[in-house]
Amino acid sequence: MPSARALLLLFACTVFSASMLSQQGESPATPPAPATQQAAPDSQPTGKAAQVEPGTAGTTPTIRTTSRIVILDTVVLDKQGNVVTGLKREDFHVEEEGAPQTLISFEPTNAHTPPPDAVINSTQELDRVAPRAPVNIILLDEFNTRFEDMAFARYSLKKYLQKQPERLTMPTMLIAVSLQNFTVVHDYTQDKEAILTALDKHLVSYPWQVHQGGWLAERYSTAFGTLLRIAEATEGHQGHKNMIWIGRGFPSLNFANVAVDAQVRVQNIVQECVNKLRDARVTLYTIDPAGVQVNPYNYGQAAGDFDPFGGNYEFNKLATATGGRTFYGRNDVDAEIGTSLRDGASFYTLVYRPTGAADNPRKFRRIKITFDNPDYKAVTRTGYYPRYGPYRVDPSKPNRRLAFDLGAANSSTMVYDGVPMTLQQDAANPDNFTVHLDAKGLNWTVATDTEPRRCEVIVMATSFDKKGKELQRIAKDIKVAAPTTVAPTGRLERAMDLKLTMPHDPKAVRARFVARVASTGRIGTADSPMNQPAQPTTSTSTNTHAATP
Repeated sequence: MPSARALLLLFACTVFSASMLSQQGESPATPPAPATQQAAPDSQPTGKAAQVEPGTAGTTPTIRTTSRIVILDTVVLDKQGNVVTGLKREDFHVEEEGAPQTLISFEPTNAHTPPPDAVINSTQELDRVAPRAPVNIILLDEFNTRFEDMAFARYSLKKYLQKQPERLTMPTMLIAVSLQNFTVVHDYTQDKEAILTALDKHLVSYPWQVHQGGWLAERYSTAFGTLLRIAEATEGHQGHKNMIWIGRGFPSLNFANVAVDAQVRVQNIVQECVNKLRDARVTLYTIDPAGVQVNPYNYGQAAGDFDPFGGNYEFNKLATATGGRTFYGRNDVDAEIGTSLRDGASFYTLVYRPTGAADNPRKFRRIKITFDNPDYKAVTRTGYYPRYGPYRVDPSKPNRRLAFDLGAANSSTMVYDGVPMTLQQDAANPDNFTVHLDAKGLNWTVATDTEPRRCEVIVMATSFDKKGKELQRIAKDIKVAAPTTVAPTGRLERAMDLKLTMPHDPKAVRARFVARVASTGRIGTADSPMNQPAQPTTSTSTNTHAATP
């Protein structure tokens, strides 16, 4: 597995051609193929944990599909820009590609606000205490924003937070991204002072690449990669995510000088970002901290003449496509942050099953919401791309997508909750771990005449030293068969316990475990201290498989 920086370059090569950007970087490397293990069918009755022995490789699982539905988190504004609450289902008229749609579900504003006595200071506590609560994700863009603008962004964020009550209404996470690091400055919390303290301790790296106008490939890949990894990390939380991106987003790029095949690759990654953010219920708000610019060419002539977000209209479109808004050309950045957070706490949730065929899977299907009152305006996602489904990869022939997914989850300190997982460290041998994957994150195939129901999971475990340097890594592709006693079709909720042994290294202080379900692409992570007294966590399930890779 290449380094995190090399993965970004690898991802950039997928999106952009060398002739397009004329950038030099590290040579992409192919990650080692995970070892493949096939678990034999469990002969024990359903409800009993069984030890599964490795066997021979099996066939590729069938992907389970369901009817597509569209979820719209919608903010309603009046003519003065004030939020409108108290509307009912019949007040909303939804169209997709001009065809009226029937709502099958409707939720008013503040339907899932955390309980007043809730204490949330981590992703785990959020998913346990308020699994459907809306949240805020504030991201500081430190890779495509000039140093002086980043300073103003931090000042504005602190100015806004200092005016808020000690206990924030919505759980809030703070992230900072540079070309070198993806840093969770503070996990979800409602403690205002905790976020302010973490912000004060965070040291900003100087973005010399922006000031010199170079490293375009890495800056583009960092932007797209950041959106994808946040969507993948948060898709396990059912609530709405309001993501406030404070920074420039993309560097300048003139599409008139771009080859057609490179334009297609850009459109493909934009399409994937839109769909990933949609599936994770992430609404993107972009705030330009440069304010009213004295010298608009600081970010390039194209940026100054045509677009406030670095010369590429796509970043603006990503925000509006996900249902958010863009703010630029103003010096009251703290007020812009407040507006973004206000919108995230005041949305209606509309759900419908689209009528009409989607003939072209690459055609953007436009959504329109109207009201009987002409003074009302809906702020919601403008549409979606109908192509849907996990980006399944062959672990025996790892491609760039698998490398990015695993590498991004491995190098981050952000908790991925797409597959809820817990660890239990062996007290007798602290290098041995039991990885428990919760049933609700797994996907089992349908049985055939020759094959039982199966679930395939790619698991990677990595140890790190006290400076965060990677020491040891193991990766395995594990296929587990359900017992023949379960129904061949239908919903199957069955957890999985995996036995893993980390290579011993006396310098290791932390281990990170990453699990990716092959048929859905959903990812879970868990961390454990190393070379310290064992910290066992209990986890029980009435339908559990145990496998020893």
